[in-house]
Amino acid sequence: QVQVVESGGGSVQPGGSLRLSCAASGFTFSSYVMGWYRQAPGKEREFVAAMTAGGGAISYADAVKGRFTISRGNYKNTVYLQMNSLKPEDTAVYYCNLRPRKADLGFWGQGTQVTVSS
Repeated sequence: QVQVVESGGGSVQPGGSLRLSCAASGFTFSSYVMGWYRQAPGKEREFVAAMTAGGGAISYADAVKGRFTISRGNYKNTVYLQMNSLKPEDTAVYYCNLRPRKADLGFWGQGTQVTVSS
């Protein structure tokens, strides 16, 4: 059974930083994409950042370019999202997604809350 688990959310003041972690387990496919999405109250879930299993392809939403960094962990199937210069508009529930490269849908974690407020 595939499991995707996020951690690291919390509350921070504008300009602060947080690092989110995502660990995936229980799958056997070797070609996949791991990404971060977020959903603010009253809004649709939106893409934040993603990278391929080997780290060869990385993409970011325009809203977070230059502030957020996605990276792989030392342990297999782990990704991080380093978030710097946080803004109130970054407040959302952040979700990790694991998707096989040739699939349209993936596996979601339960989400972790990030709140940016003074």
